[in-house]
Amino acid sequence: MKRYQVQIIDDAEHDLFDIFQYVASHDSFENATNLLDELQALCLSLSEQPLRGHIPPELDHVGITDYREVHFKPYRAIYEVVGNYVYIHCVLDGRRDIQSILQQRLIR
Repeated sequence: MKRYQVQIIDDAEHDLFDIFQYVASHDSFENATNLLDELQALCLSLSEQPLRGHIPPELDHVGITDYREVHFKPYRAIYEVVGNYVYIHCVLDGRRDIQSILQQRLIR
């Protein structure tokens, strides 16, 4: 089975840090740590079968099909597969205004 190298870019690293901080301050450090572990595992799992994700509807709607997403509800990891690499661009809370965030980050 072909394996891909997963790269979590700086924006996505900041997303993970922000999620961790929010959960730690509004819930508990333990829950924040567990969530961060789960989200990182989700991202790293894309080293096998990265095409299993689907095109984010916000991007598909405007004809951009280069990106895919996988979920750890309510969080969404949005990524791009290029050759043998998977680039994680965003890890976002699906309850946020995803359309605006994606326009700022991916549609430039």
